Amino acid sequence: MDETVELLAGLVGFATVSRTPNAACIRFIADWLAAAGAEIRVLPGEAAGRENLLARFGPAGDGGVVLSGHSDVVPVAGQDWTSGAFLLREAEGKLFGRGAVDMKGFIACAMTAAARAGTLARPLWLAISHDEEVGCVGVRSMLARLAAEGFAARGCIVGEPTGMRVALGHKGKIAGCVCCRGAPAHSANPGLGCNAIYLATDMVAELRALQAFLVAHGARDAAYEVPYSTVHVGTIAGGTALNIVPEHCELGFEIRHLPGDDVAALLARLRAAAARVAGADARAAVEVRVDNEYPGVDTPADAWVAGLAASCGAGAAYKAGFGSEAG
Repeated sequence: MDETVELLAGLVGFATVSRTPNAACIRFIADWLAAAGAEIRVLPGEAAGRENLLARFGPAGDGGVVLSGHSDVVPVAGQDWTSGAFLLREAEGKLFGRGAVDMKGFIACAMTAAARAGTLARPLWLAISHDEEVGCVGVRSMLARLAAEGFAARGCIVGEPTGMRVALGHKGKIAGCVCCRGAPAHSANPGLGCNAIYLATDMVAELRALQAFLVAHGARDAAYEVPYSTVHVGTIAGGTALNIVPEHCELGFEIRHLPGDDVAALLARLRAAAARVAGADARAAVEVRVDNEYPGVDTPADAWVAGLAASCGAGAAYKAGFGSEAG
């Protein structure tokens, strides 16, 4: 454990906030694992300075297990930290620092465990990605590359914080924009314009109606705390001045969906609603745009990897409310 904590301190020391370079952290991990006997592949991401890593202990070939983690952390700007966010600190038996749990703690544990695994009959893989916190973005290039190479493993454990319970599933997610365009005019004569904020508020009502539809008619899974797919509006931005009829307004929305719901059909319902809201006014336009999405995961309780994860004896399996690269 002492070595794991020391390693975690090194990992936390890298300020790998999402959308910023993580190459120094990846090279630190790569050097440590190589010294422990792993075969290392550093896989460049799509943006400069951002990298993924795949390390193997044991023999080459198919099968074995992947331990999967991400190197990025959520921002610290504007937060009242009592000590340095990127300096690991121990207090009252706990370790504090940005990413100490989510999820450099898992990475440190996986690294020290793999280094002590001894002789292996099948490969043990460590996969480390970037930019997970902003929609599981960074792992995609690594997945595409490995799929093209015919990579195969028997199972994968993603080390997200679950209180050491085994999460067999999580919902998929669509994140996007309802982008409304109208026509400007002076507020003294608003009828000469087309108010984009009014279009947006009509679309908020449509999004709430979609939520009500899902509650009444959508798929359900009682293993989740919220057993149905959810629709959420998180941001709204529009207008330039109080005396100008706003020409633009945007809503940031998300859908966290169960595997049983048809995502394409849900988006089609929203786009049909957008057409109704825009109506016959040639000055009005409402676009439903998808900016990011990732799939859910629904692992059968009797799957081999579920049994392997459950062997830690950490309590009953469940399905998580958050998303992850497991999808």
